[in-house]
Amino acid sequence: MGTKLADIVEAETLTLADLSGKEIAVDAFNTIYSFLATIRQPDGTPLTDRKGRVTSHLSGLFYRNVNLLENGISPVYVFDGVAPELKAPEVQRRREIRDAAYEEWKLAKEEGRIEDARKAGQASSKLSGPMIDESKKLLEVLGIPVIQAPSEGEALAAQMARAGLVWASASQDNDSLLYNCPRMVRNLSISGRRRVARSKTYKSIDPELILLDKNLKVLGITREQLIDIAILVGTDYNDSVKGVGQKTALKLIKKHGTLEAVERERGEKFDFPYAEIREIFLNPPKMELTTPKWTSPRPDVVLKILCAEHDFSESRVQKSLERLEEALGEIKGSTHQSSLSDFF
Repeated sequence: MGTKLADIVEAETLTLADLSGKEIAVDAFNTIYSFLATIRQPDGTPLTDRKGRVTSHLSGLFYRNVNLLENGISPVYVFDGVAPELKAPEVQRRREIRDAAYEEWKLAKEEGRIEDARKAGQASSKLSGPMIDESKKLLEVLGIPVIQAPSEGEALAAQMARAGLVWASASQDNDSLLYNCPRMVRNLSISGRRRVARSKTYKSIDPELILLDKNLKVLGITREQLIDIAILVGTDYNDSVKGVGQKTALKLIKKHGTLEAVERERGEKFDFPYAEIREIFLNPPKMELTTPKWTSPRPDVVLKILCAEHDFSESRVQKSLERLEEALGEIKGSTHQSSLSDFF
């Protein structure tokens, strides 16, 4: 779910060209789920190989990262570890929603309700252990670093950005800001066109940059107060306070300063452990980090994984790899025909 802060946080529209030469820590789970939801047939059926194994995530990871690398962007993927205990109810809620959506998807397909089936199919996306493992493997053979976080991936990506190991983190969730990420890029993995719900029209989706310190200054609050605002409107660890939206939460925190003061003013106790939730964002588990290392892509292994093992079109994958090779050579400024291994 993440935290809804779009009504009070300002973002700057970018192009992929604006991010050329930048290292970006990508929230892996957030990104892979977006591929599982969007890369589907019109009736919501995910892409699969001949054995019925879902391949939507592999398709998204391959073609999107080829595109990023072609544009001179260096991604590093950060995978979630063990979630905080307070997230257990949210994890269970999401599981129940996915299970219900799966049943609705099957029923809608049987009844010929294609648009309903597509929507339900998207909501039923599940990420299994084997899918995580093969995602990591594909990224690694593309030469892209993979990092396993001790807990929430967004928290570690924010730590990397704050330490200067990457320029920014990329996620669709505003939680990155709560974890003290100085620069957050939104729509990095879904830029392009997106279909408008229940319509045959499309809208343009462009990357966006959110600067934490700039937004805090404009809003006239501290990061700690932004966390309190987020808690009021709801996080992965608590439901929202009834009747309190983003703008109202901002007004309350600016007027009273803290959740404790808001609680006293309202004369009621919030039914969630906000001090513990606040601590999750202020002091998430950290790990010792070094500068990520990008390596040479291995086209032969990429072809094996995608084509030999999962039935991707060999000619299409090969063309993408050749295009990547050419782009990397141009980025390097080479005057001769370089190979992928030359680039790194």
